[in-house]
Amino acid sequence: MTGGVVRVAVVGTGEIGRGWATLVAAHGWPVTLYDLDTRVLRSAREEIVGRAQALLGLVGADGSLVDAGVAALQEGRSLLQTCAEAEWVIEAIPEDLIAKQKLLEAIESAAPNARVVASSSATFGPEDLAARCRRRDRVLVAQPLNPPELIPLVELLPGPHSDRVTLELLKGWLRALDRIPITLRKPVRGNVAGRIAAAVWREAIQLVLDGAVDVDDLDRAISVGPALGWAAAGPHLTHHLAAGTRGASGYFQQLLHTFEEIWPDLASWDKLEREKQQRVIGAIERAYEGQLDQIKMARDRRLAAILQALEMARGR
Repeated sequence: MTGGVVRVAVVGTGEIGRGWATLVAAHGWPVTLYDLDTRVLRSAREEIVGRAQALLGLVGADGSLVDAGVAALQEGRSLLQTCAEAEWVIEAIPEDLIAKQKLLEAIESAAPNARVVASSSATFGPEDLAARCRRRDRVLVAQPLNPPELIPLVELLPGPHSDRVTLELLKGWLRALDRIPITLRKPVRGNVAGRIAAAVWREAIQLVLDGAVDVDDLDRAISVGPALGWAAAGPHLTHHLAAGTRGASGYFQQLLHTFEEIWPDLASWDKLEREKQQRVIGAIERAYEGQLDQIKMARDRRLAAILQALEMARGR
């Protein structure tokens, strides 16, 4: 690490890998990409460059840093070439435990100088992921949300062999990238944000299947309703603030009484049948047909505006 610049290797160039690379490159850090699928790797570079440059207008990214990161962006011809000089290796392949274990084992010898090996996993913990590794102390989970270059949360999960110094080092790097790391105290499937998203989405699916609301109205209800409030405070703090002079205890009991009437009626299935999948997919496609490119750009602008407003409010 020289002058605050960290050399990063991103292995796996799907959506999450591209998001990580965009974030890192936009801060001027050198990134080397690797993917077993050379076609995916070739398309990744162009998209990452475009996404990094888009941050100039979205969040006012530093143009000189973006230019430096884009200029330093490389494609590795092998895992060894990709990771040999990396201080931070990010594994971002799909959620397949055996594949991740084999890859992390290979990274161990390919990245002898890496201080941190971080797996982007919402399903597996470091103990399982590093089962084939000898140097388990540097392996942990670092899971962002999508798109990683805009949403600042990164969930960190150290394993039983993780070095405390390694965890603190990664937190420092993430903060240098303007991320907000949180540390999970124990493994939970889906991590924290993923579990909350899964619970909300299940109910959102059920409401559409029940004909209670159309897809686009449901998305509006969440995005300008509870999601907006949670963006400012989170669920527990939102309710605590709403308690006012009644105090948390009294308001909590009132909320429990209200929600205990609703909870038994919420969706509780753990598998969505094929026919219902098709119904929901069809409803989503009809709601947004032919609009996705414009909607994605608008989504990114709204995310950037929300983040900037929250940052400004924090500074007051």
